[in-house]
Amino acid sequence: MANSFGTDILIQAPDPQKAARFYVDQLGFEITDNDPKMIGLHGKHINLFIEPGPALGPVLEVTVGDVEKARARLVKNGCEIVKDEPDWPRCYIKDPYGLIFNLSK
Repeated sequence: MANSFGTDILIQAPDPQKAARFYVDQLGFEITDNDPKMIGLHGKHINLFIEPGPALGPVLEVTVGDVEKARARLVKNGCEIVKDEPDWPRCYIKDPYGLIFNLSK
């Protein structure tokens, strides 16, 4: 199983523009994509994305060989699907220890 963490972290905020401004002003990120559905801020080592909505906490990106197989295995072993939008595509999974991650290929 050669999976890896990506360089992307995603959060949700009721006011994504306000949240983005915080990360620009306080941490030196740069807004690189100002799409209202998902604001992108790229830093030297990580990329932060902010989408509108109630806060879930940080969502890490995990790259797997087969999203459907990984999803089924994780649910069978105690994980919970938090958000599933196959057309996006995204599948947020919360593990038994509270970590939320998006499975991607």
